[in-house]
Amino acid sequence: MLELALRHRFPGPDGFSLDIDLALPTPGVTAIFGPSGCGKSTVLAAVAGLLRPQAGRIALDGRVLFDAARRLEVPAERRRCAVVFQDARLFPHLSVAGNLRYGLRRAPSGAIGPGFAEVVSLLGIEGLLSRRPAGLSGGEKQRVALGRALLCRPQLLLMDEPLAALDAPRKAELLPFLARLRDALRVPVLYVTHALDEVDHLADTLVLLQAGRVLASGGVEALSARTDLPLLLDRRDAGVVLFCTVLAHEPGRGLSRLGFAGGELLVPLQPGAAGSALRVRVRARDVAVATEAPRGLSVQNMLRAVLEAIEPGRPHEVTLRLRVGPSTLLSRVTSDAVGRLGLAPGMPLWALVKSVAFSPGPGRREEVEA
Repeated sequence: MLELALRHRFPGPDGFSLDIDLALPTPGVTAIFGPSGCGKSTVLAAVAGLLRPQAGRIALDGRVLFDAARRLEVPAERRRCAVVFQDARLFPHLSVAGNLRYGLRRAPSGAIGPGFAEVVSLLGIEGLLSRRPAGLSGGEKQRVALGRALLCRPQLLLMDEPLAALDAPRKAELLPFLARLRDALRVPVLYVTHALDEVDHLADTLVLLQAGRVLASGGVEALSARTDLPLLLDRRDAGVVLFCTVLAHEPGRGLSRLGFAGGELLVPLQPGAAGSALRVRVRARDVAVATEAPRGLSVQNMLRAVLEAIEPGRPHEVTLRLRVGPSTLLSRVTSDAVGRLGLAPGMPLWALVKSVAFSPGPGRREEVEA
């Protein structure tokens, strides 16, 4: 468990203040999510030992790294926390292999962790070993930086918006490698981001941070279904994350059948084998509702649902909270639709989601976004 009780105020009349108290599970990936300036990187700096909080305590699996009351502070270099920043910060005069071996030399004697060959294979950088950082793409540099951090054999990996400087294609290239490392190595990760798609791909636990305070924390699936968190609900990509299993592929139709707690979904053909797990984000704006079983529609995902609640939203819009078996879906509709259809809590409905609203997601437990 990672225990974080931090209080810190920066100087000045309008100085930013941080006040959080969290107990986060390990191993696993915890994403700290929030807008710019909310304190995400400050938390990471405190854990890494790059910032001394004015009060609080930090402990990792029972090992105390910082305790202001006891005046205990483990130096950054002895915390066994490896940091991956937005910029790769590779040594320009060393080859990729040299940068990786630098990380390996920094590993404590006798520390257990992945070896050089394993990290190179997991990150797919076999062909880069002789090259210098200047000849690498942004995504390649970040893979090498991540490999160097892992070869330090850390007890905690800290990632400070590692994909923020990458364009969309490079980001899509790197996310599957991060997911593969999460599943293969199980090194606890504290992952700072303001990108919800990264949370969906990678996180087991989500912490919502705003203005230095924790709004909510918990499992990604549970938090995505809450309608009392404007930080999530007010976004255009607001929606629920469902944990699914690939049931079967239908190559002739170009579709895959996914099962989730409450039903099945047809999505564009997926690369994962039958039985593999993946995540599905079903965006509220892509879910329509019907009061009767539809006929003659191109929509293939028609799920029986019960309307649990009607939540106010943007002007002239509402969010419908739908129960599909034990799972929740959200649907964003106009206020006019509520009156026209006579919608009220407790009504049985059909939730409709087009298969083409989903885009293919790579690899195990990856996101398919609707």
